[in-house]
Amino acid sequence: MVGFISGGKRENNKVEDSGDLTAIYILENFQTMGLGKKLIKELFFNFDELGFKTIFVEVLEDNKSRYFYEAFGAELLKTEKIKMAGADLNLLVYEWKDISPVLLRMSLLT
Repeated sequence: MVGFISGGKRENNKVEDSGDLTAIYILENFQTMGLGKKLIKELFFNFDELGFKTIFVEVLEDNKSRYFYEAFGAELLKTEKIKMAGADLNLLVYEWKDISPVLLRMSLLT
């Protein structure tokens, strides 16, 4: 196994017809090979089958994966201050308001 993705609906997500991308991880040696695109494609098609129209993802500001989400149309919804291991960090919350354009784009990926 070189990577994984997970998602669903978080308990604290009260937005109707929405879900959450909760984790994506790919071993560094396998990044930039298109695996992230394939994983998101499968997850988003599953979200569509579940009737999710809006998808949220949370990422720490220093995490470069946020650029990956932005490249797929996620828009910054808000920034929250959190404390982790005694450090103050910025948690960025991204949103895909409507995954239809993303699904169309994903269907073109091979």
